[in-house]
Amino acid sequence: MSQRSGQEDPERYLFVDRAVVYNPATQADWTAKKLVWIPSERHGFEAASIREERGDEVVVELAENGKKAVVNKDDIQKMNPPKFSKVEDMAELTCLNEASVLHNLKDRYYSGLIYTYSGLFCVVINPYKNLPIYSENIIEMYRGKKRHEMPPHIYAISESAYRCMLQDREDQSILCTGESGAGKTENTKKVIQYLAHVASSHKGRKDHIPPESPKPVKLQGELERQLLQANPILESFGNAKTVKNDNSSRFGKFIRINFDVTGYIVGANIETYLLEKSRAIRQAKDERTFHIFYQLLAGAGEHLKSDLLLEGFNNYRFLSNGNIPIPGQQDKDNFQETMEAMHIMSFSHEEILAMLKVVSSVLQFGNIVFKKERNTDQASMPENTAAQKLCHLLGMNVMEFTRAILSPRIKVGRDYVQKAQTKEQADFAVEALAKATYERLFRWLVHRINKALDRTKRQGASFIGILDIAGFEIFQLNSFEQMCINYTNEKLQQLFNHTMFILEQEEYQREGIEWSFIDFGLDLQPCIDLIERPANPPGVLALLDEECWFPKATDKTFIDKLTQEQGTHTKFQKPRQLKDKADFCIIHYAGKVDYKADEWLMKNMDPLNDNVATLLHQSTDKFVAELWKDEIQTIQRASFYDNVTSLDEPAVDRIVGLDQVAGMNETAFGATYKTKKGMFRTVGQLYKESLTKLMATLRNTNPNFVRCIIPNHEKRAGKLEPHLVLDQLRCNGVLEGIRICRQGFPNRIVFQEFRQRYEILTPNAIPKGFMDGKQACERMIRALELDPNLFRIGQSKIFFRTGVLAHLEEERDLKITDIIIYFQSVCRGYLARKAFAKKQQQLSALKVLQRNCAAYLKLRHWQWWRLFTKVKPLLQVTRQEEEMQAKDEELIKVKERQLKVENEMVEMERKHQQLLEEKNILAEQLQAETELFAEAEEMRARLAAKKQELEEILHDLESRVEEEEERNQSLQNEKKKMQSHIQDLEEQLDEEEAARQKLQLEKVTAEAKIKKMEEDILLLEDQNSKFLKEKKLLEDRIGEMTSQLTEEEEKAKNLGKVKNKQEMMMVDLEERLKKEEKTRQELEKAKRKLDAETTDLQDQIAELQAQIEELKIQLAKKEEELQAALARSDEEAAQKNNALKQVRELQAQLAELQEDLESEKMSRSKAEKLKRDLSEELEALKTELEDTLDTTAAQQELRTKREQEVAELKKAIDEETKNHEAQIQDMRQRHATALEELSEQLDQAKRFKANLEKNKQSLESDNKEMACEVKGLQQAKTESEHKRKKLESQLQEFMARATEGERAKGELAERSHKLQTELDNVSALLEEAEKKGIKLAKDAGSLESQLQDTQELLQEETRQKLNLSSRIRQLEEEKNTLLEQQEEDEEARRNLEKQLQTLQAQLFETKKKLDEDVGTMEGLEEVKRKLQKDMELTSQRLEEKAMAMDKMEKTKNRLQQELDDLMVDLDHQRQIVSNLEKKQKKFDQMLAEEKTVSARYAEERDRAEAEAREKETKALSMARALEEALEAKEELERFNKQLRTEMEDLMSSKDDVGKNVHELEKSKRTLEQQVEEMRTQLEELEDELQATEDAKLRLEVNMQAMKAQFDRDLQARDEQGEEKKRALVKQVREMEAELEDERKQRALAVAAKKKLEMDLNELEGQIEAANKARDEAIKQLRKLQAQMKDYQRELEEARASRDEIFAQSKENEKKLKGLEAEILQLQEDHAASERARRHAEQERDELADEISNSASGKSSLLDEKRRLEARIAQLEEELEEEQGNMELLNDRFRKTTMQVDTLNTELAGERSAAQKSENARQQMERQNKELKAKLGELEGAVKSKFKASISALEAKILQLEEQLEQEAKERAAANKIVRRTEKKLKEVVMQVEDERRHADQYKEQMEKANSRMKQLKRQLEEAEEEATRANASRRKLQRELDDATEASEGLTREVNSLKNRLRRGGPVSSFSSSSRSGRRNLNLDGASVDLSDDDADSRASDLNETQASNAE
Repeated sequence: MSQRSGQEDPERYLFVDRAVVYNPATQADWTAKKLVWIPSERHGFEAASIREERGDEVVVELAENGKKAVVNKDDIQKMNPPKFSKVEDMAELTCLNEASVLHNLKDRYYSGLIYTYSGLFCVVINPYKNLPIYSENIIEMYRGKKRHEMPPHIYAISESAYRCMLQDREDQSILCTGESGAGKTENTKKVIQYLAHVASSHKGRKDHIPPESPKPVKLQGELERQLLQANPILESFGNAKTVKNDNSSRFGKFIRINFDVTGYIVGANIETYLLEKSRAIRQAKDERTFHIFYQLLAGAGEHLKSDLLLEGFNNYRFLSNGNIPIPGQQDKDNFQETMEAMHIMSFSHEEILAMLKVVSSVLQFGNIVFKKERNTDQASMPENTAAQKLCHLLGMNVMEFTRAILSPRIKVGRDYVQKAQTKEQADFAVEALAKATYERLFRWLVHRINKALDRTKRQGASFIGILDIAGFEIFQLNSFEQMCINYTNEKLQQLFNHTMFILEQEEYQREGIEWSFIDFGLDLQPCIDLIERPANPPGVLALLDEECWFPKATDKTFIDKLTQEQGTHTKFQKPRQLKDKADFCIIHYAGKVDYKADEWLMKNMDPLNDNVATLLHQSTDKFVAELWKDEIQTIQRASFYDNVTSLDEPAVDRIVGLDQVAGMNETAFGATYKTKKGMFRTVGQLYKESLTKLMATLRNTNPNFVRCIIPNHEKRAGKLEPHLVLDQLRCNGVLEGIRICRQGFPNRIVFQEFRQRYEILTPNAIPKGFMDGKQACERMIRALELDPNLFRIGQSKIFFRTGVLAHLEEERDLKITDIIIYFQSVCRGYLARKAFAKKQQQLSALKVLQRNCAAYLKLRHWQWWRLFTKVKPLLQVTRQEEEMQAKDEELIKVKERQLKVENEMVEMERKHQQLLEEKNILAEQLQAETELFAEAEEMRARLAAKKQELEEILHDLESRVEEEEERNQSLQNEKKKMQSHIQDLEEQLDEEEAARQKLQLEKVTAEAKIKKMEEDILLLEDQNSKFLKEKKLLEDRIGEMTSQLTEEEEKAKNLGKVKNKQEMMMVDLEERLKKEEKTRQELEKAKRKLDAETTDLQDQIAELQAQIEELKIQLAKKEEELQAALARSDEEAAQKNNALKQVRELQAQLAELQEDLESEKMSRSKAEKLKRDLSEELEALKTELEDTLDTTAAQQELRTKREQEVAELKKAIDEETKNHEAQIQDMRQRHATALEELSEQLDQAKRFKANLEKNKQSLESDNKEMACEVKGLQQAKTESEHKRKKLESQLQEFMARATEGERAKGELAERSHKLQTELDNVSALLEEAEKKGIKLAKDAGSLESQLQDTQELLQEETRQKLNLSSRIRQLEEEKNTLLEQQEEDEEARRNLEKQLQTLQAQLFETKKKLDEDVGTMEGLEEVKRKLQKDMELTSQRLEEKAMAMDKMEKTKNRLQQELDDLMVDLDHQRQIVSNLEKKQKKFDQMLAEEKTVSARYAEERDRAEAEAREKETKALSMARALEEALEAKEELERFNKQLRTEMEDLMSSKDDVGKNVHELEKSKRTLEQQVEEMRTQLEELEDELQATEDAKLRLEVNMQAMKAQFDRDLQARDEQGEEKKRALVKQVREMEAELEDERKQRALAVAAKKKLEMDLNELEGQIEAANKARDEAIKQLRKLQAQMKDYQRELEEARASRDEIFAQSKENEKKLKGLEAEILQLQEDHAASERARRHAEQERDELADEISNSASGKSSLLDEKRRLEARIAQLEEELEEEQGNMELLNDRFRKTTMQVDTLNTELAGERSAAQKSENARQQMERQNKELKAKLGELEGAVKSKFKASISALEAKILQLEEQLEQEAKERAAANKIVRRTEKKLKEVVMQVEDERRHADQYKEQMEKANSRMKQLKRQLEEAEEEATRANASRRKLQRELDDATEASEGLTREVNSLKNRLRRGGPVSSFSSSSRSGRRNLNLDGASVDLSDDDADSRASDLNETQASNAE
């Protein structure tokens, strides 16, 4: 331990200096100052000492700089005693809180101690420098030691795990977690280093080499070396540089080191988790990819570069930031170290080269560039150089690779189809392949390292697992990978909580303490269930897997489903605002974490291009083919990319139990997931299963927890950021562990130590003699009277709750201080008594010497004495003295020898006793050894018997083992067969799974495209079918028309003109319609043209009607000729029959046309109805939109803002009204003092008014502009409405024209029908009728086409109308927004106008008052400014209230913690009832209380609103009172001016009359001083306001302390005064007796003395009155600390002066004349002082009343007002009295100078007396007694020193006069201060008045906002209802419109089918079959003819009969 590494001593980085910790000075300082922790933004927490408590707040003094601060009680945390400074285990801290934990870690870190225990945790803080604490000497230091024997270290954790594994035969695990850069990997290395050194297998263990190993000789020592060299390889391929860490592990690992029975390492295995493979393709700024890429590019030789086709750093796209060097490291050297490590791990050269090829190929993947083709979205590869290099490195064909990337083959059904890829898909596929390739390489590397380290076979008995995984981190937005990491840490924290309290339970059971077990691991179960629960309701992972099955699922659907299923979960939260970037939030144990669900489905499915995977599997490179072979492909592909990590190692179940380890071979990757083979496996499922197996493994082990912490992000040594460390402690679970620890008894101490340390507190509790430690502790606890809930007594320890030991430490320190003080007093008393005794001895010796000397002087001349002195030496007696001296010396020597002998005897006896004790001990040991020997013999005999029995059992077991081995061998063979079969099946299943997984994604995309294509195909088919139908119809028509045209060209000539006209008209109509579509502005012209065309059509119809009439006439003639024509020939009959057939056909056609017309009419009428309904709905919707536009999002935002403002204003008003009411009266008084300042501020008010007028003008101009814009918008709206109406009228006209065309069509059909029915002149008439019928058919077709065109036009116009309506809506919305802005501006303008009006009114009033008093205007302006200041103050107060809310939150948290502690206490007190039921009841009570509190808060809010209304009325009344006070003030100001003028006149008259009078000049000076003081008061007001406020605060704070102090002082002074008074009375009596004896000699002096005694009696009466005044003054002095000091000085000076005055009076008794003059002067001074005293007392009473009234409530304000009015009246009376007195004085002075002299002398006497009484008002009684004492002394002195006293008295008189002048000056200064305080109080009153006005304005605004809010709410509800109704009606209309369109389409189809039948020449019977029953209306000449089907049949039969009769 004493060795040093280099210059530094490693012990200083391990051990704490206990001398510093146990320093008694620091302990005493902690006890005296009451140190606590308070929060600090810079340091986290700061030390401070409590100075004073003020309710919920505490005044503390910072220990660092001595500054004082006010802190909330809830923010204070207790500080531990210095005994616990730098404690090694923070669980021992008596005050467990965040501040103490942080302080302990900080102190240890700054002292170089980076390791600290916290219960089960070992907390490590990264030192960012190399420490000399990891050498082999340190390892040997910790080897074999227990954890508590050595300081904290990672070696101690490793040693404890190793020893527990050997002793308990239990598997161990060490869990290292923390942020990136905290030191997880380094500590993992140190653990492996320690275990490799301690458990090395090369120390003489040749017999442990497994027989299966091929090289048994080389294995000695290689295993540990290889285990240490595995880290550099893994760091090269799995570590990277990040912003936080230069060597950050981007994967998690679980290293399992296997040990044999003897504790030697026999093998190792590494499992990896969560590789961040996305780092291989992209990196953030200032970060690097994995180290191996840079090492390869920097360290490869030229030959290797050419083989691997390597290029420069900047030539690779996947190296995003180029070459970024790492400080202090060289990539070239690291590459050589990696190669050496691979050689040590026995990697072959071919394997290394193949690995480096794969690394180079990953870089080449990024250089492949794709481009998008011009005409299509398909990707192409313009240059395949990078692809050629890649294929060369991976052993693939370039063409096949490009084909697989650009157009992969996809299996559709049983066929394969090539699918073209887009550029984005190709880039994604290449990046996915690069990541998968690197991932498989890393997995193969781990597998290869495990193969090199796996030596277990059958030797492994137990293992130690080291888990190095990322800790809990909270970013601003967290992704899928971070959720998985947090999920892992939740499970690990649950394991810690469970483990911790299992150990606590064992400790409590071992100590025999009653304790109900609480598994705090269940606290984390709700959050874990939220993530992993499979169903009822499903968790996050289950819902994510479920969404992956659906093709159309997106991240948004996943979020919706998650919120629907888990929205009510306690640990789940939705985003509070729509603007939040996070999608959902989970409340973990470390805090609330926001998650963003971008690409979660893609990350969960992890797609991969299967075509390239098969190519890689078929690669010519064996290594690449092995990477991509099937058995490795069976491992799940779980890509956690983008940010953190990926789950890439599946074989977690290999560490679940030892039984699985033995049977697993090296390639057993496929045995990982056997439960759900063949299913679509997602990343979430695989990760959940692997984590479950990992947790099962960890639960089967004994865990050891290491928490790594990063101190700062700057990588600086010796710097620690408190807030960063606190966040990590919270995330790492350290604070969670401390929270759990608080629930039990964390502080425990052994009985002996407890007794030794705290027995001083209970000195008489333990009797003398021996007593058991437990009994002694029980007695001590009873004597300490501790609460039974605060402690538990076990078998060997005593347990305490948190904070109890700190309390005992405080008591112990106080006890020790008392003892030491007592000891010091005893020592000092002893020394003083000793010195006193010495002095007494010296005094007695001096007396003896004096007596002897006196005797010698008397006897020296006596003769007998001389004889005696000469004879005495000759006597024998003198020799006896010499002999006695010799005997004495001999006796002394003998005594010394005797003492030596006695000491030697004592020493020998002690040695003898010691030898006897040793003998007894040896005898006892011998007896014990004999007993042990006997027991050992018995044990040996028993063991021999057991050995024989066990040997027999062993023989039986060996035989059984042989049998079992035979069976096992057979089972192994069967197992191998089954495994091979299972592997084949798994390979097939995995192939199918991979194909299915790939096809699933392709299926999703293909299905989407197919659906789109199918929809397009359906549309095209519909269009095609329509076109085909139309084509067929057109072809049929063309055929028919051509045949009819060829046959009837001659017939069509007559009607050709009409046809041409109609066609020309149709062409014109079409052209006009097209023009209308292009230009809407020419609608009017088109309308006129259409009107003209309609008139032409009407003319044509009229002509046709005329022709029809002519034809009727001709028909009438032909009917007469028909009878003759019928009889002519049979040929004509046949022609008739043919004609009849044609007529019937034409009739059928006409009937069908008529039906078509009717259907068209019905559809047209329906369309018109729909149009009207839609127009009505449009109008309704417009109106509704106009109504609902007021409740848009902007208004909602305004409403929310106003609600917030209203809430804030309510709070502010409720809190400020109380203050305002208390300050209203003070603000009124301020008006009285602010008159002279108003004149200066009037100009500012004028300037402010000018600015306001300018602002008003600008706002009015803005309003005018807004009004113009609104008018323009309204005009645009009206124009658009006019256009809409015009369009609607045009539509109606078009509809009317269409109906007229239909009528014309019907009339033509009727005419043709009549013509066909004519039988006369059959040939000519039938031909003409047929021509007309054909013509009408053509016209009908043209009209149909025209109708279709018009319908299309109608549709287009409706679309345009909808567009216009949408545009109108937009304009209306804009108009509404502008209207809202205008309303807001108008409101603002109105407010400004109101303000301007008020200001103008105020200015008008001020102008009026300006003539009377200019100062009032300035007062109003000052009020206005103060209102603005008050606005700022209110805003500051609002901020303070927000801070108060934060404090309340903190208090809530602290109270919650205290409630938890109280809950636990109650659980322990009530042990009969179960803890869970008690907690439930307590929780229910808390909920009920919170509900009642919330209800009470609601009631208080309502009451506050009512009070606010009441206060508004009160404010109005107060405002009126203020106006009255202002008027009174103005009158007083006028009166004051008059008094000033009169006073100046009086002063001038006084100067004229009595310039030589000294007393009159004094009065003049006083009056002038008062005038000057009145003038300077206003100037000093601003300067003294702040000082008086501060003084007032200080006085209020110190009032209580000063009260007690003054009470004590007064009692002491009263007692002293009484004692002195008694002494003085005695002295006076004695002096009176002496004076009576000498009465004859000093008669004059006696008379003077009597006079003085009378004066003294009067003074005593005055002193008694002054004492009463003094008591009252003392009460005021408690509030005026600064003035009190001045008064004390004045009192001391007054005492001296009074002493001198009385001395002078006593000494001047003999000189009566001089004394009488002095007495007269004193009486005058007394009168003056009495008057001044009365005046000061009056001012003092007024000040006290004002202070008390300012602190009182609302009721005292009126009293204050009345008192002030009375005071004003009194002042007026006093001024009047003074004026009258001055006038009388002037009159008397003019009359007689003698009267003036007497008055002046009286005035001077009163002033002097008042001054003296004022100076003597507090200490007059004591001074009186002192004067009496001095009087006696002076009388004695007069007897001897009469003349000297006269001169001394004269000097003292001069000094007294000087002191009196000084006291007068100080009194004037005190009066000034009093006046200043009065002025400040008045200003406060004015401020209160201003704030009151502000409160009134706020209340008005609040009421307006409330009313506006209610209106908005009502409008919003109405608008929502109307919107729902409108939506319902819109849907209904849409359905009806769809039905109508379907019906119209069906009718058009029927019409077309009927036309086709007619044109094809169907049978005549079709007429009757196709005709409908009922009646048809034919319009002929405006009249309707009804023909039923029966009538038509009867007429047809009549015609047949007539034809038959004619034939006969």
